[in-house]
Amino acid sequence: MSTPAPMPRTLAPSMSAATWATLILLGLIWGASFFFGRIAVQHVPPMTLVLLRVSLAALALHLAFGRLPGFYATLASRWPELLVLGLINNAIPFTLIFLGQTEIGAGLASILNATTPLWTVIIAQVLTTDEKISAAKLIGCALGLAGMVLLIGPAALGIADAPLWAKLAVVGAAVSYGFAAAFGKRFKGLSPRITATGQLTASSLIMLPFALVVDQPWTLPMPPMEVIAAILALALVSTAFAYVLYFRILSVAGATSASLVTLLVPPSAILLGIVFLGETLSLTEAIGLGLIALGLLSLDNRLAIKWK
Repeated sequence: MSTPAPMPRTLAPSMSAATWATLILLGLIWGASFFFGRIAVQHVPPMTLVLLRVSLAALALHLAFGRLPGFYATLASRWPELLVLGLINNAIPFTLIFLGQTEIGAGLASILNATTPLWTVIIAQVLTTDEKISAAKLIGCALGLAGMVLLIGPAALGIADAPLWAKLAVVGAAVSYGFAAAFGKRFKGLSPRITATGQLTASSLIMLPFALVVDQPWTLPMPPMEVIAAILALALVSTAFAYVLYFRILSVAGATSASLVTLLVPPSAILLGIVFLGETLSLTEAIGLGLIALGLLSLDNRLAIKWK
């Protein structure tokens, strides 16, 4: 998550074609993470699953980049900040998402997670100076929040299959990501490889005692091979590789633009859930996704609205 040069207090800068291509790839990878997570969480408790996800990803990045000149000296110099980033960008949101996915499918979880840019805008308004609110962003937030309310509403009234707490857990993860996007702006100029490795190492240390105390993983049965494969894909592709891409986008496009990746995540997560997990997309969920998508497009000025 890094600080671009100060922008006029209007609209966020548009992204280049190369940045959009990276964003699309990241959206596909993170969409698959909800699919892999839904498979794995049926056999592995959430905190242990988070620990496996971040520790395997951190190990892979250490093996890949640890020999770079000055790599560990830079990690040591930024350790306190990376510890905070690992908490709010990995440990908290991953745990909340997996908790939610014990009750809700990959598609719905990805849609609720797509509210991340809304929280990013609200938080950036308070905590940063370069990405201030505008008329387009206000409309985008209103549309996105309306979509979120539509998705959560039935559960709040006790007339939905998925419990309210599971949906709110995923929304809580989106809020945490919003704080992480704003906080991560301070890593501008730092190699995405170092930032990704540092935050995943930090979150591994954070999750270790929680997983040991709460889940006692040594007592768990060996999961099936397809679950092991899902965990490896979740750690190596949807975490280690994905975060290198994410911090690269953040360093050149800013927090709000980087968080637009969540607009691209639901389609792939929904498709994988329907094809392989037998999930369905209800009309209410489709409308909610549509409102959130319109909101995100407005946030990035993709609706070509001109504001005086």
